[in-house]
Amino acid sequence: MKPTPTFCSTDYQLLRELILKSKNSTNSKEAGQLAQELDRAVISKGDTLDESIIRINSHVTIEDVKAKKQMKIQIVLPSHADVKEGKISILAPLSVAIIGFKENDEVDWELPAGIKTLKIIAVSNVLPVSN
Repeated sequence: MKPTPTFCSTDYQLLRELILKSKNSTNSKEAGQLAQELDRAVISKGDTLDESIIRINSHVTIEDVKAKKQMKIQIVLPSHADVKEGKISILAPLSVAIIGFKENDEVDWELPAGIKTLKIIAVSNVLPVSN
C-alpha cells in the first residue's frame, strides 16, 4: 500500500498557490500530479512536522531500489532550482514523487525513465531558529 504524504499547513498553502500559477506552464503535468498528492495528503495543524518528513528545502538522500543508486538532492521552489548544486524544483517529477513522505518510505512513481521504486534513506530539515 502506498504511504500517505504529510504536509504542514504552510507548505500545503504554498504548494497550492504554486500549482495555480503553474497551470499553463511547461510543468503543468507535474503540477497536476502534485495536486493529486495534496488531495490525498494528511495536513498537520500548525507548522510542526516530524523531522523525517520531506518538505520544501529538505535535503534528501534517496535510492533507486532496482539500480541500487543513491543520490542527494534538496527540494526547492522553482526560482531556486539549480541542478548543478543538487537543488531540484518542487515541480520536477522526482520532487513530486517524494514530497510529504518520510525516511524509510518506498514510493513507486512514474518518472521520464519509467516507473521507479524510490526509497527515502535520509531527510535533513534545517529549521529556522525560534526565540
